[in-house]
Amino acid sequence: MRPSLRAPHARRLALSVALAALTAGPALAAPMACGPAGPSRMTVTGEGQSRTAPDMASIQLGVTTQADSAAEAMSQNNDRQSAVIAALTDTGIDAAQIQTSGLSLNPLMQYGENQAPTVTGYQASNMVTVRVSDLGTLGEVLDAIVGAGANEINGITFTREDGASTQDDARREAVADARRKAEVLAEAAGVELGPLMTLRDVATGNGGPRPMMRMEAAMADSTPVQPGEVETTAQVEVEFALAGEGACAPMPSHGRHHGGPQGGPAPAPVDPPMPGDGAPAADEPIVPGIVEPLPEAPAN
Repeated sequence: MRPSLRAPHARRLALSVALAALTAGPALAAPMACGPAGPSRMTVTGEGQSRTAPDMASIQLGVTTQADSAAEAMSQNNDRQSAVIAALTDTGIDAAQIQTSGLSLNPLMQYGENQAPTVTGYQASNMVTVRVSDLGTLGEVLDAIVGAGANEINGITFTREDGASTQDDARREAVADARRKAEVLAEAAGVELGPLMTLRDVATGNGGPRPMMRMEAAMADSTPVQPGEVETTAQVEVEFALAGEGACAPMPSHGRHHGGPQGGPAPAPVDPPMPGDGAPAADEPIVPGIVEPLPEAPAN
C-alpha cells in the first residue's frame, strides 16, 4: 500500500503562518504611536506682576489710657476716642469708613521679689481702622487725629479699590511668562510645543507698597506721606503637550511627579511574544510541515 502524506494540513499551517507574517510586517514597520497616555508633556510655572499707584489708604489708630481704676481708665479712653472720631469726620471721613478693630482693658501689675504681684492700675485701649479714599488729605487726617488725642498709630496700608483688575493684569503676565518658558525649553529639547493641556492659578501673597514717586499726600505743613506703589503678584502652573519628532521619547519630568514621560507612574514592561503564542515573530523561520508515511495495514 502506498504511503499517504499529510501534506494538505501542513500546507494550510504554512500558509496561515505566512499570511500572519505578511500582515504583521507592515504593522511592525510602521512608526510607533505615543501610546494610550498620549504625547509627552511639560509643566512650567509663570509669574506676573502688576504695579499701580494706590488710591486708598487704611490706617489703624487709637487711644490708650491708664488710670488707678478700671472705670476711670475706660472713661478717659472713651472721651479721647470720641474726640478722635469727631476729628476724623471733620476732615471728611464718612462714619462707614471707621471701624473698631480692637478694644481691651487690662490690669497693670507690679512684680516684686519674693512677694505676690500687685495691681497698680488699669490700661484701656480702643483701636479703629480708618479708610481714607482721598490720599490728598492723608497728612491732614493724621495731624487731626493726633491733635484730638490719638496716641497709637500701628501703620498705614495702601491699596487699590479695583484690586481685582490689578490681579487680572498680573495673571495675564504670568500666563505669558509660562508660555515663553515652555517655548524656550521645547526649542532646547528639539521638540515642538503642542496645545495647552492644563492651567492652574497658584495662590500667592501680594507684595507691599514700593516707592514709585515722591508724591506728597498732604499740604506742606501736614505730616508727609509717600503712597509709593502697590505691587500685585500672580503665579500659574501650565502643562503643554509636546509634538514633533522625539515628542514620545521619555523626557525628564518638569512636573511635581516622577515616573513615566507624563510625570505619572512608569508603564509596566511588556514581554515580547514567544514563538507558539499566536502568530510567530517576523524573523521566526517558517516550517512548511513534515511529510510522514501512514502505517501500513497488517496483511491478511
